Amino acid sequence: MKTLGLIGGMSWESTAIYYRLLNEIVRERLGELHSAKLLLWSFDFAEIAERQHAGDWDGAGALLVEAARKLEAGGAEGLVICTNTMHKLAGDVQAAVSVPLIHIADATGRAVVEAGVKRPALLATRFTMEQDFYKGRLVEKYDLQPVVPDQAGRDMVHRVIYDELCRGIVKPESHAAYVGEIDRMRREDQVDSVIMGCTEITMLIGQGDFDVPVFDTTRIHAEAAVDFALS
Repeated sequence: MKTLGLIGGMSWESTAIYYRLLNEIVRERLGELHSAKLLLWSFDFAEIAERQHAGDWDGAGALLVEAARKLEAGGAEGLVICTNTMHKLAGDVQAAVSVPLIHIADATGRAVVEAGVKRPALLATRFTMEQDFYKGRLVEKYDLQPVVPDQAGRDMVHRVIYDELCRGIVKPESHAAYVGEIDRMRREDQVDSVIMGCTEITMLIGQGDFDVPVFDTTRIHAEAAVDFALS
């Protein structure tokens, strides 16, 4: 089994989910007392979030590159950035190390294609919804047509992620707001599926809330990472 290097803490709430999933999936596949071989670099998320909202992506990238290099030096044979948003800097991270980076958008794109749907609603941070690093990859590599909420919807989805989910707060009214936003998008935008494009969103909604396919990027990414580790 290969050792995975996790670049986490963005937020630690979802990194904890990654840790559990990675170990559960390895145990499911290998049985007995098996668990994942992991190294974890966990950021103080305030340092990352400050740079995100200030538009200081170079500064954030420098922090991720440093973490990636330290994980590689520590013995990581593959890297996992435990967040969708920070895959904006995936190219910088991959260029800085010699071990492969398991890209969350590639794992998600493959899952959407395999499900036979084409037009997923993308719920994520404002950065992921409004910038092209994630949507563009889904379009160019997987011929998908991701759709994001309107301005009011994007503001609501982003606020819930940073003000609630990243702080471990799960509110029924926010659950209702997310479900309502998808219902609106199905009516108005004719979406045929849902990408939970922020790793914390799995804390709030899931497949049971909808009658269209829902893609939990946290689990999908963890499955892809284990595929690599056991290959």
